[in-house]
Amino acid sequence: MKVYEPLMLAMPLAKWMSEFIIENKKLPTGDDVRKFLRYNNLEEICLDEGLVLHRGKFVLTLTFPAKEHIIVDIISSSGELSDALEVIAYHDRKLEAYVIEIIPANELEFEGNIGLEPVIIDDKGFELKSYPVLGHFEEEKDGVFLVIDSETYQRWGESGKLDICPICGAEGLAWRKNEAYCNSCGFGIKVKGGRQ
Repeated sequence: MKVYEPLMLAMPLAKWMSEFIIENKKLPTGDDVRKFLRYNNLEEICLDEGLVLHRGKFVLTLTFPAKEHIIVDIISSSGELSDALEVIAYHDRKLEAYVIEIIPANELEFEGNIGLEPVIIDDKGFELKSYPVLGHFEEEKDGVFLVIDSETYQRWGESGKLDICPICGAEGLAWRKNEAYCNSCGFGIKVKGGRQ
């Protein structure tokens, strides 16, 4: 997985967290997140009382684990705080659900979550109750693509928002076969396994 900027780590991290919660019926621990970050080639450079700092070539992460939530701040190694993102996973007792949000540091530029909506997982049946569009990024000769599976694409289609970019929220995605392009943010979206 290529990680050139915070977004390219935040979306795969949120996807992994949602899969972890559904499979294990609990939030990931700080150690679970550390394993994910190390697996994705981030070097652990500091561990102190639960707080963990990881470094990659283009991003830094700070992980703050707690009993009822886990927060991972992802900062560009260039120091551009406007590109920084925060991935938050928590158990919302009022909603009776686990929630995962990707929140930009620069809330003036974006409103709410990156992507169409947060991940919401029912805390009884551990089923998705929202339509998140999450995947990983791959670099190709045509540009950088958010790669999603056909199940994610189908769920996205059920939301009725296939024309809205899951990365920046702009309308007008241009679809060609199994790929879509966003003129606003410049990322592409690729459906692995094809659109049904």
